[in-house]
Amino acid sequence: MRVVVNAVAGLIFGLGLLISGMANPAKVQNFLDLAGTFDPSLIFVMLGAIAVTFAGYRIVLRRPRPILAERFFLPTLKEIDARAILGPAIFGIGWGLSGFCPGPAITSLPLLAKGTLVFVPAMLAGIGAARLLVPTRLRHGQTVSTESSGA
Repeated sequence: MRVVVNAVAGLIFGLGLLISGMANPAKVQNFLDLAGTFDPSLIFVMLGAIAVTFAGYRIVLRRPRPILAERFFLPTLKEIDARAILGPAIFGIGWGLSGFCPGPAITSLPLLAKGTLVFVPAMLAGIGAARLLVPTRLRHGQTVSTESSGA
């Protein structure tokens, strides 16, 4: 059942990306080009996403647990550190340069556009490199203690 729900959610998400224009890197780059061919239409996409997410969290978190899982998996990291700034900065730079973020890139793969065929393998290589370079405990938001245990 979980696979079916995930597949349907992915299809709805992909359809939303296509309809909103987020799968078109030129539209995204025009949105980011404030001094040139600025296209503000993606602001409405973002505002819609924020509204749906806000309402969804308010409704879902009233439940004692998710329908298809034993518990909720929510972020626990509360401090702003170098990783919390560097990761989004790298993501934003990649998004601005390529016009793709991961969801729209995967949605656009069947179109076989040259940009997508370069971006997706580069994204997968970056994910693989992060898994190799960043210890598991840091990827899951656990902090590293620098104090000795005193034993």
